[in-house]
Amino acid sequence: MTSSFKPVRKAVFPVAGLGTRFLPATKVLPKEMLPIGDRPLIQHAWEEARDAGIEEFLFVTGRHKNMLEEHFDYQPELMDTLEARGKKDLLEKVRGSEMPAGKLFLTRQPRPLGLGHAVWCARELVGNDPFAVILPDDVIMAPKGCLKQMVEAYNDLGGNMVAVMDVPRQDVAKYGVLDIGADNGKTVSVKGLVEKPEPAKAPSTLSIIGRYILQPEIFGHLAAFEKGAGGEIQITDAMSKLIGKQPFHGLRFEGTRYDCGSRLGFLEANIAFGLIDSELGGDVRHMIDRLSGSAAPLKRSAKGST
Repeated sequence: MTSSFKPVRKAVFPVAGLGTRFLPATKVLPKEMLPIGDRPLIQHAWEEARDAGIEEFLFVTGRHKNMLEEHFDYQPELMDTLEARGKKDLLEKVRGSEMPAGKLFLTRQPRPLGLGHAVWCARELVGNDPFAVILPDDVIMAPKGCLKQMVEAYNDLGGNMVAVMDVPRQDVAKYGVLDIGADNGKTVSVKGLVEKPEPAKAPSTLSIIGRYILQPEIFGHLAAFEKGAGGEIQITDAMSKLIGKQPFHGLRFEGTRYDCGSRLGFLEANIAFGLIDSELGGDVRHMIDRLSGSAAPLKRSAKGST
């Protein structure tokens, strides 16, 4: 069927976090500027949104996050230098990171009160339109972007939608978890949502990752500022109140998700993207083979240096 819901043209990027798991690297540098390959996390997220048809990009920022805005701005000195030196390939890469004029909008989350609160802070920018939410920490490698897959499914089903993946049962306490209704193998209808359940009490292992399509009615529920798991305002709790009132589905996306909010996931993503890099892929594989063959413990001097 054809959805009667409005098309998704806006995306919210909650980027106010401190990135404490990457300190001291993130003492000054926003964690969203940490690179995966030759692009920072925030650019991976922006490109995915752009390729899904998003036209307005809404950043919910915090203090000391000016670098995010600067990254997408035109840099005349850099462009002039690259052009003068004949660096045409780099010139095109830099041009590819420029946000079209009038498409980037900023608002602040003054205190870290949870993801639900961060999304609520964008309510005036979203208005009465459906919108996507993208968490840059979740990088998804896929032939077709995860959000584009979701938009295509949304155009048929309407309502609200979350990207989901099965996780080991012992890990469900890290996620919002679905109570599943009808399941056709790709999309599932959602009967309920539980935020960070105990493994034994989880209704399934189908868990939400950092991609959402939501209707604006969610702001009415977020405005109650109800605290949930971890003492924070959880978006999962607000989403659960839309179930039964609007269509609500989970989409099993095609692709591989990397949790770049963790140091190990960040490292894994860099290796994975390095392996498919047209210039570096072969060298990266050779480096991995070389390092995996040097498992003998390092000899240390009396002072502890190698």
